[in-house]
Amino acid sequence: MRTKRRERQTFSAFGLTLRDIKSTVNTATAPLLTVNNIEVVYDHVILVLKGVSLEVPTGGIVALLGANGAGKTTTLKAISSLLKAERGEVTKGQITYQNERIDRLEPSIVVKRGVIQVMEGRHAFGHLTCEENLLTGAYTRGDSRSAMHRDLDMVYAYFPRLAERRHAKAGYVSGGEQQMMVIGRALMARPKLILLDEPSMGLAPQLVKEIFDIVLRLNQEEGVSFLLAEQNATVALRIANYGYILENGRVVLDGEAAVLHDNEDVKEFYLGLSASGRRSYRDVKHYHRRKRWLA
Repeated sequence: MRTKRRERQTFSAFGLTLRDIKSTVNTATAPLLTVNNIEVVYDHVILVLKGVSLEVPTGGIVALLGANGAGKTTTLKAISSLLKAERGEVTKGQITYQNERIDRLEPSIVVKRGVIQVMEGRHAFGHLTCEENLLTGAYTRGDSRSAMHRDLDMVYAYFPRLAERRHAKAGYVSGGEQQMMVIGRALMARPKLILLDEPSMGLAPQLVKEIFDIVLRLNQEEGVSFLLAEQNATVALRIANYGYILENGRVVLDGEAAVLHDNEDVKEFYLGLSASGRRSYRDVKHYHRRKRWLA
């Protein structure tokens, strides 16, 4: 009893209570985002996600891998609360961000808390200029014009191509420039977590490398966390710290990015390689029946 009394006196000398100490420790060790055993149903009938769980640590890059239709985009929309627009809902499990549940919140509130989704297919406002598109990302902030322009300069520093094309209509710039623009637009909202959906889709390999290098810099220099949904496992695992593989709405494999990259199943199904060298699509499709993770 005397020991506990001394502890309370020591903490109170610094204006702290035991509850404050425990809260600080829990916040420091808890993941930024936790998706816990969620199920997602569309139109009250179609079960798309079946017990998906994942975590994104503060300051981390997590890759969400899988073929088209595996459930990657649905997972991101469940996190950003965009399912309702497509008649979908989380019917089981929960999603917590910074230790608070967010799966029942409106999308605008999720955005204000620092979770921004960059949609697949870029979704630029084609009739606006690149700079006007970027400024729409700061709409929810309520900051001064000078603060927004400081962040605009930061975006141009990471994406110098956008500085050159700032007055061009967004509908007339290249696909790679549009992808840079929508990532820059997300940055203008000062996010803590960006949900990045298929950023490599439809882009040349050199542009893909450039964009992923910038994502890595944003993570390292600005402290932005990323949950990256990708079919291109090669580029995603190159910059990620951890990865999850989705198949038919379930997580079938997860682990450190380097370990996944060297995993024989991942090499065969997502990198097109096997122990005997590159395999044809027909061979890979046939081997699909013998996946070790489904055994």
